[in-house]
Amino acid sequence: MLHNARVLDADWVPNDVIHRNAEKNRLRNALQPVLDGAQPQDVLVEGPSGAGKTCLARYTTAKLEEQALNVQTQYIDCWNHSNRYRVLLDLLEGIGPTHDIHRNTPQDEMLSRLERIDDPYVVILDEADQLADKDLLRELWSIPQLTVILIANREEDVLNALDERVRSRLRSAMRVRFDQYHHDELVAILQARAEAALTPEAIDGPQLDQLADAAAGNARDAITFLRQAAQEAEWDGRETITSEHIRTAIPAARDNLRQRSLDKLSEDQRLIYDVLLEHGSLMPKEIHERYTTRVDDPKTKRTVRKYLRKLEHYNLIESEGEGPSRRYTPAT
Repeated sequence: MLHNARVLDADWVPNDVIHRNAEKNRLRNALQPVLDGAQPQDVLVEGPSGAGKTCLARYTTAKLEEQALNVQTQYIDCWNHSNRYRVLLDLLEGIGPTHDIHRNTPQDEMLSRLERIDDPYVVILDEADQLADKDLLRELWSIPQLTVILIANREEDVLNALDERVRSRLRSAMRVRFDQYHHDELVAILQARAEAALTPEAIDGPQLDQLADAAAGNARDAITFLRQAAQEAEWDGRETITSEHIRTAIPAARDNLRQRSLDKLSEDQRLIYDVLLEHGSLMPKEIHERYTTRVDDPKTKRTVRKYLRKLEHYNLIESEGEGPSRRYTPAT
């Protein structure tokens, strides 16, 4: 039944991105000048998790490489690679061999190598609010041939950590805002993935509706649910996915998604999450107080609030209330 499992990987980039035409046009228009030898526009992409931000950015840069032989692109997940050295290394890997670079290589030397590039270089910085060294953005923007696509859940989470010079540069960037998918859009996305990954008639409309309902607008979750349901059917020796397979798959897939998100947390983010696991419902002030007793160099209250929003975006915690009285609890 499952003849191309790679298609059911949420990170797989399809041949076309459906139900994102307006966003596709804005992103393409920002980068299109590079094909005529002109300077493309930096881009800030924002929106909730699972709205297709990363997929569309990677799709667009891949198409750009197909149209222009001299354009190079690179994708960096700043949640996994947040420190300055790792980001610089990833950037250099996108333009050539890095076998001569080691941990003790001066980072100014790494930056200088980037500054010497001759061809246009379009870089996606996903989860850009997770960058440990925000000054790096200013240095990257000083490189004429380098264009940056920043991806974040909220614009403020990127802007608030920057100095005024970098904020000014970012304000001139093209904005591409993503909203959650509607139910019918998710069904269409799942149908396309199923047609590419599964044998014909392996899943029908009611099951796709069931998956889309459970995902509640999040395409990443929906695709992960479909992948798990296909595995459940294979393990069961069946050639079709039933509603029972889906009911079994959804909690297992959610556990997998939660663990993947937990594995990406920084040490401070994980400590904040552990505080909530131990104490249950807490207000931000209480969370910060308990967190600071566990580290020698605690983050500020503002940074902790930003981390709480990040944990909530990835369904690790839930909140209710507003302002200082807002309370956070671990997601069930």
